[in-house]
Amino acid sequence: MNSEEVLVMTQEARVRIMSLAPAAGTGFHHHSRVTDHIVCLSGRIRVRFPPPEASVELAPGELCRIESPRSHSVENVLLSAPSRYLLVQGGGAYDFIRESPDADGLQAPLGGKKV
Repeated sequence: MNSEEVLVMTQEARVRIMSLAPAAGTGFHHHSRVTDHIVCLSGRIRVRFPPPEASVELAPGELCRIESPRSHSVENVLLSAPSRYLLVQGGGAYDFIRESPDADGLQAPLGGKKV
């Protein structure tokens, strides 16, 4: 099961610990003004970008920065265990703009689970 623990939430910033179930992901989305800073805490996290851009795989302690409005998805690489990451978002009012499932030209991540 996916979950989140809110550490800080203001109009301009959000800090959360996000947990992704095995093989789960966020689906492709973007933010109008928010920059994401993702730090893997446990497991393995993959940040994907639409083709032709590459994906980035994070081990515990590794960081990925995603500037708005860059499209991306965040996925748990592990098939049998949850993964957790620290998500620090800031730079403007928060939004989460989900993109159509086929906008990226790819299948659902790993086990087909999107959240």
